[in-house]
Amino acid sequence: LRKQARQLENELDLKLVSFSKLCTSYSSSRDGRRDSSDTTPLLNGSSQDRMFETMAVEIEQLLGKLTGINDKMAEYTNSAGVPSLNAALMHTLQRHRDILQDYTHEFHKTKANFLAIRERENLLGSVRKDIESYKSGSGVNNRRTELFLKEHEHLR
Repeated sequence: LRKQARQLENELDLKLVSFSKLCTSYSSSRDGRRDSSDTTPLLNGSSQDRMFETMAVEIEQLLGKLTGINDKMAEYTNSAGVPSLNAALMHTLQRHRDILQDYTHEFHKTKANFLAIRERENLLGSVRKDIESYKSGSGVNNRRTELFLKEHEHLR
């Protein structure tokens, strides 16, 4: 059970690092998108969203498996009758529980940060588009106004 737990913990560690990198790249790609909205691929955000969802499900499954193995280790520790062995097993079990708790906390924190960034981007994205369209539209209107004023001056 300890071997399985260590294997799952290592796999979870790798997945959490990849998950964190994905969330970081999402926010940095969104930040860069402000300047060059015409040059970024349209499906970039949605493909990252799908990748996020897939990785989140995989991590949740691994956390569930690790929880099951920790529960089995707890059952075995409670059934073992040797007092000296029991203390060592309890220490090992507590260490695996702490690792599981740390991974769970890190996953939920990263997921919450990603969702907050995505929600903020969705809310502010439309505002940015409105501002850009206003700026580009007002530029055209200013040019037209200048041409009309110039024409008016010529007619005078």
